[in-house]
Amino acid sequence: MKIIDLSKPIRYNKSDPWFMKVKIKHKPHRKAKWLIRLFGLPFKLFPKNFDGWADDTIQKMGVHSTTHIDAPWHYSATTNGKKSKTIDEIPLEWCFGEGLVIDMKHKEDFDPITITDIEVFLKKNDLAIKSGMIILVKTGRDKFNGTKDFHKTGTGMSASATEWLIDQGIKVMGIDSWGWDLPLPYMLKKAKETKDSEYFWEAHLVGKHKEYCHMEQLVNLDALPYSGFKIAVFPLKIVGASAAPSRVVAIFD
Repeated sequence: MKIIDLSKPIRYNKSDPWFMKVKIKHKPHRKAKWLIRLFGLPFKLFPKNFDGWADDTIQKMGVHSTTHIDAPWHYSATTNGKKSKTIDEIPLEWCFGEGLVIDMKHKEDFDPITITDIEVFLKKNDLAIKSGMIILVKTGRDKFNGTKDFHKTGTGMSASATEWLIDQGIKVMGIDSWGWDLPLPYMLKKAKETKDSEYFWEAHLVGKHKEYCHMEQLVNLDALPYSGFKIAVFPLKIVGASAAPSRVVAIFD
């Protein structure tokens, strides 16, 4: 079996924008010795050559700060009139399945991915989408991950293409860009310019009436073939959360 990691390392990076900053405190082994002493164990009863234990505290990390999967609750409080699922309510069966890469690296920045784009790619490569697959959209923008402008560049999914994938029986899909839609600053600007109240966050908001989850900030999709592997994307079980960091991996028999 071969496993390929598709997850971004979780660590402090000074180039991340403020809303993506992660802060972790690493506690050295020696500090644990004093903690154990305070718990009541005399030094003379410490095991020989005992360094103490290392420990770490995540002091700051938003659930959307790194490679993660969004729950329907992130998009809207309700889905098709019913309460949306939070991340701990996502069926685990959604989170493991046959993977398929859709290569959209040719798409220009701010040019949304359409149904036609996907259909042309599938036909050209003799691929088919099957219900229950986990779809990975490769844009190549993970090369900007860790830079201050990561969230400002790239392509993204259109609402129509997102809805089309859901209609093919896809519950989980993901992308290697900062977000599922076009870049956030671009969408803000265009919504104001066009005065179109339905433009902003259009792909995410498909989740208001059709239930699905998407992953953001995937990495290393270039290491995968288009098909012939399985994907595991099990989120942290954070009760009531809109998303959770996930260790996303591709598995080959």
